[in-house]
Amino acid sequence: MLNFLKQNKSPKDIKTLRNDLLDFIKDQLKKAESGEGENIKALHLYINCNDQNKFLYEGAVHINDQEKFKEEIQKIADDFAIDLPANWSLHIICDDVIPEEAIRSSSLDVALFVSTKQKPAIHKEAVAYIKVLNGEAEQQVYALTSKSNKKINIGREKNVQVADGYLRQNQIAFPDNSDNKSNKSISRQHAHIEWSEELAAFFLYADEGGIPPANKVKVKPEKGQEVKLMTTEVGYHLKEGDQIILGESALLEFSYSPDND
Repeated sequence: MLNFLKQNKSPKDIKTLRNDLLDFIKDQLKKAESGEGENIKALHLYINCNDQNKFLYEGAVHINDQEKFKEEIQKIADDFAIDLPANWSLHIICDDVIPEEAIRSSSLDVALFVSTKQKPAIHKEAVAYIKVLNGEAEQQVYALTSKSNKKINIGREKNVQVADGYLRQNQIAFPDNSDNKSNKSISRQHAHIEWSEELAAFFLYADEGGIPPANKVKVKPEKGQEVKLMTTEVGYHLKEGDQIILGESALLEFSYSPDND
C-alpha cells in the first residue's frame, strides 16, 4: 500500500488545513457538475496522511462530529450557488488505499470522489478474510466477498430465534456448547459485516446484542486508538489488520490476505 502524497508538507494548524480542505472540495464540486450540484448524491473524502499529521486532519474534518464539516461544505456550496440536494451525504474515510476514481489533491493528503446520478458509486470487487484469534467458532477462517451482497452475521449459535420471532442465521457462529469461555459473552445477534458498493469497502456494524448496556463490539486498528461501536446505525470501515473484540475476549482479525500471520 502506498501513501500517494508522502511528499506533501505538513499542515501548519487545524484552522488553515480546514480552509484548504474546503477550498479543494469547492473546486471539485464546481467541476463535477459545471457549477450545478443537483445531481450530486454524496461526497467521499479519503484521508491518506502519516501518523504525525493524523490528529490535524481529524480535527480539521471534525472526525467525531462530521455533521459540522458537512455544514461547512454546505455553506461553501450555498455561497458559490452550487445547489446541492437536501439529502446529499458526506463520508470521510481514513485509508491507505485510494480508489482510482477519486481526485487527488496536489497539496493535501486527501482525495475526493463525487458521487452523482451518472457516477453513483466506485466499482470494486474484493475478497477479505476474518480469522478467529480467540474463541471457538465453526471455522478458524471465513472468506468474505463483495459479490455476495449479503450481510455476514456474527453471533452465538448458527440458527437463533430473535426477539421479533424471526430466525437469524449467523454465518460466523460461535457454538453455545463450547468449553471456550470467550463464547459465553457473545450475543446471539452480536454484529454483522456488510459490503458498501458506494464506498467500496467492508463495514462492521453492532447489532442489538452488541451494544451497551448489554454486550460490546470494539475494534483495535493496527495503528490508532480503539473504537467502540455504540449504535446499530453507524458502521466501522474495516481495514487491513483490524482486530475485532466481541464481548469480553472473543477476538477476530480482518485482512485482505488469507495468510496474515
